Amino acid sequence: MADILENAPVRLPDRASVGAALARLPAGADEAALAAALTAAFPGFAFLAAIDDDQYWRVERSVLAADGTRIAEYRPWMEAELAKDKGNVGALWSRLQQTELQISEWHGNSVYAFAPTGSGAADYVQISVGREVEWRAGPIVNPSSRPWSELELLDPSWIDHDARSDDKVIAGPLYRLSKRTGSSVVHVRTFLARCARLEREKREARRPEMEQRVWIGTDGTQRPFLELQPNWFDVVPRKVRFFQDWEESSARSARVFEHWALDITDYEHNGQREIGFITRPLHLPKESLEAGDASVHMLMDRTEAIDREVGLAFGWYFLMTHGNRVDPDVGDAIAQGLRDARVRLPDHDAKVLLRWADQRYGF
Repeated sequence: MADILENAPVRLPDRASVGAALARLPAGADEAALAAALTAAFPGFAFLAAIDDDQYWRVERSVLAADGTRIAEYRPWMEAELAKDKGNVGALWSRLQQTELQISEWHGNSVYAFAPTGSGAADYVQISVGREVEWRAGPIVNPSSRPWSELELLDPSWIDHDARSDDKVIAGPLYRLSKRTGSSVVHVRTFLARCARLEREKREARRPEMEQRVWIGTDGTQRPFLELQPNWFDVVPRKVRFFQDWEESSARSARVFEHWALDITDYEHNGQREIGFITRPLHLPKESLEAGDASVHMLMDRTEAIDREVGLAFGWYFLMTHGNRVDPDVGDAIAQGLRDARVRLPDHDAKVLLRWADQRYGF
């Protein structure tokens, strides 16, 4: 992706302003209302929004009275109650069993809002939020099993998440920004440039080590690692390759964000910054595709059917890099069919697939 910083916006929506826009939305607002609110809050950006079918539960919980009144945050309240019983878990369990106190919990789905900033595959902003409801999740303690440790008290494993129903909802649905501060509001092209730069820096920092590394053959002969892998310092991160493949394939007729969301991470681990994303498909075919014993011609027919179903040319390829619904063996089989001149793809798609077959990546 040449000149990856081209078309970077002058000013992005900021986290505080996005949070303020979310706070103004009424409970129960759908994705269309979210997109409209963000578009109104940030002139020059035209947002659309899509919900992901993943589910999560927030660790923050509350203590509720029998009438639904919120009493306190669950964990510090439970720690204080345990202190009243001098750390006696059994005594606290017996005492709380006699009450009608309950626990509330926040349950949500991920929602992604997107706005283009240019015509390139990576020229857009992504905002990650959660659409959450607070629900009456269960009794304050396990009614049928005595906890044996403070940890069991503080982590209410007796909550049955599948028991959530509309009549138990006490607040929401409300939109909340993702708690991942560095990844909740992202300009994707700028983010990819950062990914590429950090990958280069990490590999360059290992140069002395890699220059000393050798491969030892079965016959005992030694060859320098960099002689066998001369492009090791120039490896393109899979995050960048995904967008490069999009721009160079038939998929480029559509926008990435119309079909995929990015579950972005940006954090420090052992003193090093780690950034990246997992691709999340917004449209999935009903059936999975594996190579099995199918002929390459049958696989071609199936991949074309997948493209029609998800509404994206070469869409099966990107589902394959994700590993959801299309097995990587399908890509290998079709790539071999191309080499053997048994099947054909548009030249640009064939180039992308054969490059993947030579240097596989996935999410």
